[in-house]
Amino acid sequence: MTQSSDAATLDAAAQPARRALFSPFAAEALQIVRLAGPLTITQLAQMAVLTTDVIMLGRFDKSALASAAIGNVIFYFAWLIGMGPVSALSPMIAHALGARPRARVEVRRIVRMGLWSILLSAPPLMLLLQAAAPILVFLRQDPALAAGAGRFVGLLALGLPLSIAYQALRNVSTALGRPTAALWVMAATIGFNFLGDYTLIFGHFGAPRLGLVGAGLATSASFAFSALAMAVVMGLDPVLRRYRILRRFLRPDWRRLGEAVRLGSAIGVTMIFEAMLFNSMTLVMGAFGTAALAAHQIALNVASITFMGPLGVGMAATVRVGLAAGAGDGRGVRRAGFAAMAVSSGLAGVCGVAMALFAPELAGLYVTTRTPADLKVIALASRYLKVAAAFQLFDALQVVGAMSLRGLKDARGPMVLAGASYWIAGAPTCIILAFVFHLGGLGVWIGLAFGLAVAALSMGLRFWRLAR
Repeated sequence: MTQSSDAATLDAAAQPARRALFSPFAAEALQIVRLAGPLTITQLAQMAVLTTDVIMLGRFDKSALASAAIGNVIFYFAWLIGMGPVSALSPMIAHALGARPRARVEVRRIVRMGLWSILLSAPPLMLLLQAAAPILVFLRQDPALAAGAGRFVGLLALGLPLSIAYQALRNVSTALGRPTAALWVMAATIGFNFLGDYTLIFGHFGAPRLGLVGAGLATSASFAFSALAMAVVMGLDPVLRRYRILRRFLRPDWRRLGEAVRLGSAIGVTMIFEAMLFNSMTLVMGAFGTAALAAHQIALNVASITFMGPLGVGMAATVRVGLAAGAGDGRGVRRAGFAAMAVSSGLAGVCGVAMALFAPELAGLYVTTRTPADLKVIALASRYLKVAAAFQLFDALQVVGAMSLRGLKDARGPMVLAGASYWIAGAPTCIILAFVFHLGGLGVWIGLAFGLAVAALSMGLRFWRLAR
């Protein structure tokens, strides 16, 4: 009786300790969810803008759609380079606010130098995009399609700095705890882009029928609209307006500019390593025929949609980890990073189960008819989707791990890990399984899963080590 009573007393005494241990973790997870929700919806809205272009051009002309598809590869590469320095804004601002919650001058200087980085990087990138056609011909693309892509990308280049400026302002509003501002802007941009595509591609409302050129003009105009609308929203928001981010815009701050470029360059290369793996494997899939390539695109699109949830959680993790790091709160750093991993793992589990159970139905949504060729595409896409279902957890953990490290201003380490994971582990495995073991497209997808698994393990271990 005495031993039982003592055990009960000890257990009762332990309850407050357990609550003290787990309640902060649950509270942190809730903060992550609240911040990640609008970010995830904003990412999906950005995908909707791109999807509008694809649908409109597909209805206009298949060759125009093909030109836009290969042109977007070149544009996306340049966009990622320009995005690097502005991606550093969230952790830099979070560190500043973590150290001093009212550091408005510090935040303003960081934002100012982030915008300066766009002015410095945009001109050479715009010149690069003007050479899209010869670059694509050099890469052995069809000359006629390359010429169309060159015209399309040349127009997108005009909006490149404004597209990156929108992302910069979005990162600022997120770091300042106002993620819904970007959500409303992107929702309006969807409508603006749809109207522009409808008018200029097909020649409605008295406008000329411009086709691919019209799509380039409409998309470039939507970049300008999103940047200007974001600036207006930030000027109207009572919290964001206090920072007066454009005040003394011409005054340099070389230390912060150097930090943005240094961190951002590594972040940009990290994003390129991952993006180029998937782009290059799309070219590899072409070796296995039209059906395999179409099935690959279907599975990749579904996986891209489900990835938006963990990406939103990762963006929230950057801010939460950065705030704790700036405050010198090591326990808070660990709590934020691991809470984000837990939330993203839950999302990945739900998406993975849904993809595994409903793979044929999901693939069927992308194919309108049911000819023998269509059924082959659906069957292949279903196989790839089941592999994608298996790597949902890896994909979620690698992005949250990388972006939690970004919150610690650790960019070079994730860059090295990403290069090794995707190009030393992932890409060779794709090629070996596809061609040596004759698994074809299935081997490519298994290799992608392996690369993501290596990235998830290495990013997670690095965060665990640094957060100790």
